[in-house]
Amino acid sequence: MDLGGTIRQCRNVKKLTLAELSEKCGISVSHLSLLENNNREPSISAVEAISKSLGLPLSVLVFLASQKNEVSELSASHIETLSNNIMELMANAKG
Repeated sequence: MDLGGTIRQCRNVKKLTLAELSEKCGISVSHLSLLENNNREPSISAVEAISKSLGLPLSVLVFLASQKNEVSELSASHIETLSNNIMELMANAKG
């Protein structure tokens, strides 16, 4: 699972800087940077705050962070389609 990279990707899709996401979720910029670089394991409360600030349900953020072998019930094409659709929805969402 690449939760940090997924947080960064979602932040970029939403066109937020580290500082902007930090302010929205109440996590310091330095700690958020450590999380995005997978240098720290986030608490569940931190992941919840981040997902809420990104406008995503926690389950969707976790799905996006999952590796293909972690969701083996779905075909690679289904995973890619779902992920692309979610990212497109995020990019077009207001707020």
